[in-house]
Amino acid sequence: MKYYIIAGEASGDLHASNLMKELYKADPQADIRFWGGDLMQAVGGTLVKHYRDLAFMGFAEVVANLKTILNNIKFCKEDILAFKPDAIIFIDYPGFNMRIAQWAKQLGIPTHYYISPQIWAWKENRIKAIKRDVDHMYIILPFEKDFYEKKHNFKVNFVGHPLIDAIHNRKPVDETAFRKEFNLDNRPVIALLPGSRKQEISKMLGGMLSVVNDFPDYQFVIAGAPSQEYSFYEQFLTKDSVHFISNRTYDLLSIAHAALVTSGTATLETALFKVPEVVCYKGNWISYQIAKRIITLKYISLVNLIMDEEVVKELIQNDFNTAAIKKELTKLLTPEYRANLLKKYDILEEKLGGDGASANTANLIVKNFNTGK
Repeated sequence: MKYYIIAGEASGDLHASNLMKELYKADPQADIRFWGGDLMQAVGGTLVKHYRDLAFMGFAEVVANLKTILNNIKFCKEDILAFKPDAIIFIDYPGFNMRIAQWAKQLGIPTHYYISPQIWAWKENRIKAIKRDVDHMYIILPFEKDFYEKKHNFKVNFVGHPLIDAIHNRKPVDETAFRKEFNLDNRPVIALLPGSRKQEISKMLGGMLSVVNDFPDYQFVIAGAPSQEYSFYEQFLTKDSVHFISNRTYDLLSIAHAALVTSGTATLETALFKVPEVVCYKGNWISYQIAKRIITLKYISLVNLIMDEEVVKELIQNDFNTAAIKKELTKLLTPEYRANLLKKYDILEEKLGGDGASANTANLIVKNFNTGK
């Protein structure tokens, strides 16, 4: 079979890379062409466009880059027509992928959506387009099944969460060697995960670093995104207790004592590594004002959404300030607080199901093709 996969950001690159590995197992003759990143490229297939050229966050940023986005959509359609895939697999990234899905459905190309757009958070009216344009939806969050099937009468497949596979299957890190490689001393590590896009990193990292001097018994380590050059981070590396490690986030989390994490998939990754965290978010002022008027969720982090309670503290917009960060980080370093949080993390992992999300999805995609569905 010929598969065309579209992933538009770092988390999509991770999940799509693991899906590709399983597709090659389920279909040894698979021919895969994709939009994605370095992780997908390492698996095989043909990279068409890197996600670093696609990621625009927030309403204002999308408007400013609208011409580029429209050109990318046009190019994508032309590339799909030339490749003639047996199936298109969309990985999240709904603003772009739903446009391609509508077009592909009209051409009769089977459409598979792995990792649902978060329409339960906002733009719920997208359900009309999903029911019209998506042949098969594979969901990874347990509460999404009721949302789709009970509320909107649209059958979906809950496959489990791929982060569990990604974390359980990784090679364990030698902490002593890791610390030596990156010149880390024996102090406990506080990991800083400021995001993957320049816009969010610029907004988040300064605030995270503002508390470094308040915790001299700890060393702070910035998790560099694989999509960004070291030169971009240099402006933030002005203190001796701050270190930088690029493209080794999982290894960093595996030795971290606590973390400050920008809202997104990283909040769930950090929890699954059993690292106490504070969730942070500060966006473009205009984008934030628009978002808070149309998003009615109680929480912004996946950890709290899945648990339906405030398990981890969220510092959003004006609450993301030095005093609040210091207060919440201090809590994370308190034994009793940490112990209670880690118990919640265990319950969270149970809710997400077991291993095998990527394999489950790959097998369903191949099965649906073989049965003509």
